[in-house]
Parts: sequence; C-alpha cells; structure tokens
Amino acid sequence: MNRKAKCFINVVMVVGTIFLSTAAVLAQAVAGIEKAAASKPNVIFILCDDMGYGDLGCYGQKKLKTPNIDALAKEGIRFTSHYSGSTVCAPSRSVLMTGQHTGHTPVRGNGAKGRRPDGSDPRALQVGTYTIPKMFKKAGYQNGMFGKWGLGSDADSGNSAKQGFDSFYGYYSQSHAHTYYPMYLWDNDKKVAMDGDTYSHDIIWGKGIDFIKKNARSKTPFFCYYSITVPHASMSAPEKLHNKWRKVYPQFDKIVGKYGGKGMGKDRVVINPIAGFAAMIENLDNQVGSLIEELKKLGIDKNTVVIFTSDNGAHHEGGHNPEFWDSNGPLRGLKRNLTEGGIRTPMIMRWPNVIEPGRQTDHISAFWDFLPTFAEMAGEIVPEAAEVDGISMLPLISGDEKDQKEHKVLYWAFNEGRAKQAVRAGKWKLIRYRKNKTGQHDIHLYDLENDIGEEKNLADKFPEVVTKCIKLMDQQHCESPYYPIEKGSR
Repeated sequence: MNRKAKCFINVVMVVGTIFLSTAAVLAQAVAGIEKAAASKPNVIFILCDDMGYGDLGCYGQKKLKTPNIDALAKEGIRFTSHYSGSTVCAPSRSVLMTGQHTGHTPVRGNGAKGRRPDGSDPRALQVGTYTIPKMFKKAGYQNGMFGKWGLGSDADSGNSAKQGFDSFYGYYSQSHAHTYYPMYLWDNDKKVAMDGDTYSHDIIWGKGIDFIKKNARSKTPFFCYYSITVPHASMSAPEKLHNKWRKVYPQFDKIVGKYGGKGMGKDRVVINPIAGFAAMIENLDNQVGSLIEELKKLGIDKNTVVIFTSDNGAHHEGGHNPEFWDSNGPLRGLKRNLTEGGIRTPMIMRWPNVIEPGRQTDHISAFWDFLPTFAEMAGEIVPEAAEVDGISMLPLISGDEKDQKEHKVLYWAFNEGRAKQAVRAGKWKLIRYRKNKTGQHDIHLYDLENDIGEEKNLADKFPEVVTKCIKLMDQQHCESPYYPIEKGSR
C-alpha cells in the first residue's frame, strides 16, 4: 500500500526537469557521476549533537578556533543552506536513517504517545524499515555505528544490528548519553562496565578508528557513522583541556552546570561549563585532524567521503551559553524551535577524488537527501517502497551544479511543547504553531533571501503565499497517532 492510500491525502510527487544546453554538458554530467561511482567510496559521517550553525570557525565563530574542521571545508565543499531532520535528537536521526522527513518518518519526537498495536515502542525503528546501513550492506559495505543511537534499545526492533549495522559501540538510550562518564556502554549486544571516570567520547571515537583501520586493511568499503554526543550537555571535556579553558575564562568558574539523567557520574555538576564547551570543541577538532591523517596513512584518503554536520541547532542546557558563543550566528532560535537556528546546521563534505577544494554552495538540502545520495554513490537503487523524500546530491557534489535537482518544498513537524510545523519553498519559510485557546493557528512567514534572521513576519502582507505554503504543508504531512500535531493547546 502506498503512502497516498495510507494517509488519505494527495501527495504530490515533484519531478524536477533538467534543461541541458548542449550534448557536451550532458556528457560532462554523466562522466562526473560515473567517476564518482566507479570505485565505491568509503563514507564517514560525523554527526554532532546540538552544534549550532555558528560554532565553527568556517561558519563565523570568533572566540575559539577549529582549524581541522575548517580544513575539511577548505579541501571540500561547505553548505550554507543545509537543514537537519528535526529540531531534536531522535527524529533527526530517524530522518537521516530513513530518508523520510518528519511528516513521514517513523520516529518524530524524543517522546511518543502510547504504544503500537503489537505493544512495541514507537520510538524504535521497526524491523522492516529501509535504512542507510541496510542499503550499504546490500552494496557490499561493512557498517559501523559509534556513539548515540537513540532509535531503539538493545532488546527491541530498533536494535542497531537489526537496522543494518555490523558493529556498534556506544549508547542506546538518549538519557544514558547525557553523561560523558557512564558506568557502562554497549559493545554490540554486550554491556561493558565502565569505571565512571573515563571520558566516553574518546573511547567511542577510538572504536571508530579501529573499525576504519580494520576495513581499510581488508580493502572492504565501509560506512562509519560517528553519532557523537559532543557538544550536548553536560558540558564535560577531558580534564586537561577543561582546565586550560578555565584559565582563559576564569570569570565563569562561578557558573555550575547541571544536567540530569540515569547513571550520571561525576559530570552531573560541571564547574565553568563555558570552558567545558570550548574544551569539547577543541578536543573534537583535534580528533578530526587525526582522522584525516589516519586516512592518508591507510592510503584511503582520496576515496573516502567525510561528512561533518549536526542533528539540530545549539542548545541552552547544562550551563551552556549559546549567546556568549554566538552559536546560532545570524539565525534566530535554538534547539526545539523550527526557526532557522533550530534546524539550519553546518554541513561540510570532503571527497578528494571527486570534490574540488574550496567550494561553497547555497543549494538547499536536508537530512533526507543523504540516503539517495549515498545510494547513488554506492551504485544502488532505492526501492520505490522505501518512499524516500530526499533527492540525490551527487550531481552537485560531482561539480555539475546546473544539473542538480532542487527541492520544491522542505517540511518539518514537531509535536513537543508548543507543537509546530514548517515548510520552506524557495525563499519562503512558513511556520505554523498549533492552535491556541481560541482555536487559531499562529502563522509566521519569512523571506529568507532578505531576512535570514526571521525578524519580519510577512504573513499579513502576502496572504497568497501563506495559502500556498499551508497547502504544501498539508500535502506533506501524514498524521501519526504517536506524534499528534494538534492535540492540546499552548
């Protein structure tokens, strides 16, 4: 049964028509894609947790330096209009894994209402779900996942192995991942005891490096998914680096960051979380630099795609101060909002065999584009039954920007708090908040080409645009009983 039948709505399939000026241009485009797919590339996907659009030097950060991450941008392509799957962790990861936006993807919030008819948790992916690692496995890849999973437990259908991963090391539970000093981590299906004094991120990063080395030596193509917890609260970092930054910002020693969660160790209370954030980012930047050097030593640097992005915008938790760091740059809003600061994220892609260095693009892309992009890279065809919402970015990545299909509409739904929906159609961005006590929606319309900070609500000035955007919004949304949009009021 297709989505149209399931949702009882008219889902409009947008088919982009590409106009080519000459046969030579067509040949060039085909040659670029054939070159990209000739040798199946390794893929390393680094997903940060709650990193804001302005937290990196190459996106305008002034108070701390990120030279190794910035080097990825210098050696590859930097996206300025890239969007996460959602504005919080779990649904963003669900969008990434399934290639479906939050009007369609199975997991649409960190919390869910009720249980499925079979008694299972709707926050766990089901066994039959088509995912990125399942696609890579079919293409002959080894798949490793290191960090925070957040789409099921070790004991249910969302288990990483059931979703296509051959290796897993890290956290299954999101609340468990709130500590960097856990009492245990998961190594595939085994619970590994920790001492509560070991910084988990460094251990997890090292396990990913081991996975990369093993597959490089066996000449097996691999997908390494680094779903790291940096810089999510609590704002903990290795002690040496933390103390270094406390000397830089001693005035913030009076600030104590707290963040709850089961199994929390000594990082439940963090002195000077301002310093903690800087130390976390420096530590991560050093590791990214070491990763690139390792790829070169292994002789796989040229044919390895490295992607760096974030699951949503910056947060305001555990003592973190995004205003001090200007974490959202020119954007408005933070995590849990569908304003640009909650969903527009940094995204960098490096692939020496294919991507010309120093490129920048304002191509509008989103998490649901990664699955079809990776499938084309690996020479796989995404089955129609997967009902993917994304568009492959391989033409753009290969240098054929004129031949890249464009999204007619991007869509987000978020049912927590002051529930909301949003669409972006060209330059227009519309946010619709759930009905208030008078039964009316609050509608906000922005022209992102001229107002990236979403300061001027143009809904009253352009009612015809509002009507068009709401129609697109309604077409894109399939209601889920576990993540209702209109239940309750603000």
